[in-house]
Amino acid sequence: VCAVSVWWLFTLGAQRDQTSRPREMMFFIFELGLPTGEIIGGQEAKPHSRHYMAYLEVQVGQVKKKCGGFLVKTNFVLTAAPCNGDKIIVKLGAHNISEQERSQQKIPVRRQIPHLQYDKKTLNNDIMLLQLSRNAVLNNWVRLIPLPNAKSRVRPGSMCSVAGWGRTSWNSRTDILHEVDLEVVKDNMCQLYPGYNPSAMLCVRKPSLGKLPYQGDSGGPLVCEGIAHGIASYVDEHLWEPSVFTRLSTFIPWIQNILQKQH
Repeated sequence: VCAVSVWWLFTLGAQRDQTSRPREMMFFIFELGLPTGEIIGGQEAKPHSRHYMAYLEVQVGQVKKKCGGFLVKTNFVLTAAPCNGDKIIVKLGAHNISEQERSQQKIPVRRQIPHLQYDKKTLNNDIMLLQLSRNAVLNNWVRLIPLPNAKSRVRPGSMCSVAGWGRTSWNSRTDILHEVDLEVVKDNMCQLYPGYNPSAMLCVRKPSLGKLPYQGDSGGPLVCEGIAHGIASYVDEHLWEPSVFTRLSTFIPWIQNILQKQH
C-alpha cells in the first residue's frame, strides 16, 4: 500500500556506545508513495481484546495511507498529527481488517483537530483528535480506553504494550492485529533524537530485539496498566535504539478543552 508517511532518514554518526553500535542522527522528510509504518513481528493479539483500537483509512489526494488510533469518547478518536488527510474512515471493532467482521463499525471522520503547535521537524505536539460523524456503539467489541490525569507520570522500568496492523517480518504483511510489550526507559536514552522533549514525550524500547511500531503504527496507543499513556510518534528503523511516544498526560487539558466544547 502506498502512503504519505514519515520516512526516517538516518546518517551515521561518529560516536559509538559501549557495544560499538553506531549512534545515529534522525532527520525527518515527508514523501509520497512510501509504505506506511507498521509493527513488525511480535504476536497476534487475542481477537477483540483491545476493544479501543481504531484502524484509520486515510485518503490524501489519490494516495492512501493507514494509521492507528484509539477511541476515547463515543464520537472521538485520538491519533498522531501526521495521520491527517482529505478524508478519513475509522474502523472500530476490527481484528482482521481485510474481512468484513460483524464486530466492525466503519464511521467517517467529521472533523480533524491536530494540535496547533505540532512541529513536523521535531514531532513536538504530535497529537490529533478526530471527531466522528456519528457516535460509535459501545458493545463487546468496541469500548473506550481511559486516559491518564494531567499529573500522571509513567516511571522508567514500567512495562507497557502497543498494538497495530502491519508486518510479521520485513517481507511479510498481515491484516491481523498484532501486539508487543515495550519498556519505558529514562529520557536521556532518547536525547540522541533532535527535538526530544521530556515534558511532552516518552522514551520506550523493546526489552529484546523484535517487533516495534515501525513507520506507521503511528497514532496507536502506548497502554500501561489499562490506561493510554502515549501515542506512537517515531521509531528507530534499526530497532536497537529507543523509540518515542507522545506523552498523553501533558495534553490532557488540551483534550478536555476540545471534548467539552463539542459536548
